[in-house]
Amino acid sequence: MYSNLNFNPDTYGNLYLPKNNFSIWAIFNNLLYLRTPKEYPFIFYMIAMKKILKSRRDFVKNTALALGGFYIVPRHVLGGPGFIAPSDKLQVAGIGAGGKGESDLWAFYQSGKADVAFLCDVDDRQAVKSRERFPKAKYYKDYREMLDKEHKLIDAVSVSTPDHMHGVQAMAAMQKKKHVYVQKPIAHDIYEARIMTEAAHKYNVVTQMGNQGASGNGVRVLQDWYNAGLIGDVHTIYCYTDRPVWPQGVIRPTTASAIPAGLDYDLWLGTAPQKDYFDDVLPFNWRGWWDYGTGALGDMACHIMAPGFAVLGLGYPVSAECSVATRYTAPWQRVYSPDSPPAASHIILTFKGQNGKPDVKLHWMDGGIQPERPAELGPNEIMGDGGNGIIFEGTKGKMMAGTYGINPQLLPTNLTKTTKVPESVERVKGDAEGHYAAWVEACIAGPGSKEAKVLSSNFDIAGPLTESVLMGNLAIRSYDVKANDAKGLTSYPGRNIQLLWDGPNMKITNFDLANQFVKRTYREGWSLGS
Repeated sequence: MYSNLNFNPDTYGNLYLPKNNFSIWAIFNNLLYLRTPKEYPFIFYMIAMKKILKSRRDFVKNTALALGGFYIVPRHVLGGPGFIAPSDKLQVAGIGAGGKGESDLWAFYQSGKADVAFLCDVDDRQAVKSRERFPKAKYYKDYREMLDKEHKLIDAVSVSTPDHMHGVQAMAAMQKKKHVYVQKPIAHDIYEARIMTEAAHKYNVVTQMGNQGASGNGVRVLQDWYNAGLIGDVHTIYCYTDRPVWPQGVIRPTTASAIPAGLDYDLWLGTAPQKDYFDDVLPFNWRGWWDYGTGALGDMACHIMAPGFAVLGLGYPVSAECSVATRYTAPWQRVYSPDSPPAASHIILTFKGQNGKPDVKLHWMDGGIQPERPAELGPNEIMGDGGNGIIFEGTKGKMMAGTYGINPQLLPTNLTKTTKVPESVERVKGDAEGHYAAWVEACIAGPGSKEAKVLSSNFDIAGPLTESVLMGNLAIRSYDVKANDAKGLTSYPGRNIQLLWDGPNMKITNFDLANQFVKRTYREGWSLGS
């Protein structure tokens, strides 16, 4: 008798309508689960109903009588404290279901406020675990098909793919008004990062970059110390990492390999140039090829440089310079590997001081290169976390931390335990791991909400950070630009110079050949949109 109403009269279970269905008849016919325009649900709880409505005509005649037997009560009365109706959960689609995508999707689900409704991966091998975890999630290989067919059922999209696809995938989602969570760096080139930052406002969506340490307490402790004036005005920052831990500074194989079963290689290439597949580029080593990845900088700088941006509010750099490791195969036989980032590099980015404060020089070192140990650090004390870290040098003192801003320390380190300052920055519930739930809750609350405004790495923050990271890569790639000098001999005019950057206009003003790395050319058939 009750099957047409999808209603269990013994338990008074909750039933749900598709979003934006406000038809009175539909509400009653589906047992009185009503969404308001702002999508805050109310449950009509049945106290008495003497008969079942048999037709629309009966319904109209008995509407007043039926309403007399119902009361509006809070959702938690029926579901218990903390109960979240299934239709209130964020419906997430995952582009990239393996590797970091797998852990990101699981973290969203673990928030208790999100369901993984759709999965997309060009490589079936990488998607196995996520498909087992979310068996009800419909699976696609082409994100464009998924968004075209399912966009009405999707609230938000997670993008966790090789760097060269972040821009087009996130833009495709935002253009359909979907909130996005994009793995670091949010883009492969500077132009993409700028357009994505603008698009977040244009399409009025909630955004977050996947550098979870930005939500950690460690970063906020560093901010508290700086805001309290403990180290004065910062003039120098050192960031360093032991990455890469994959091959870099190498020559691309010239022999094609067989494409593995389950991999749609054409979809995987996406925006990248049409080149043959070779063994071991997947699932990890793509990071060491410019066509697909952004090297050690792209992999780690969004984690390690982020505290510097949070503490000082750095914007666009005004200049960049670099030196890189060079490999030799024989005396005077230098390896030229323009397809791959170097095995190690040292970048210096200069940021103009704000409000009368000094300019800031930010040093980036990778490949295991590290700055000189601060004199205030004891001989047996670990700098940063050993292989990675950030050091702030100010006019009154110094402070340091490890990757993600963990284990912040004043220098000398004995000051850390004895120094107390007020908390000047609101903490994120759950520390760094709360990064995921914070985005989920902001998506549910909506653009413009407090939850959205306080996200640790929304694109207003992540965009300029990503651009600065990619400016370092622009300097590295400029280092390898070949040209012929006046005598017709090969030269490298991008070496041993300082590149001057016009941030607002995204242009190197003193070496035009470097501007080819601001915006790359996509393979035919692919577009960023706007």
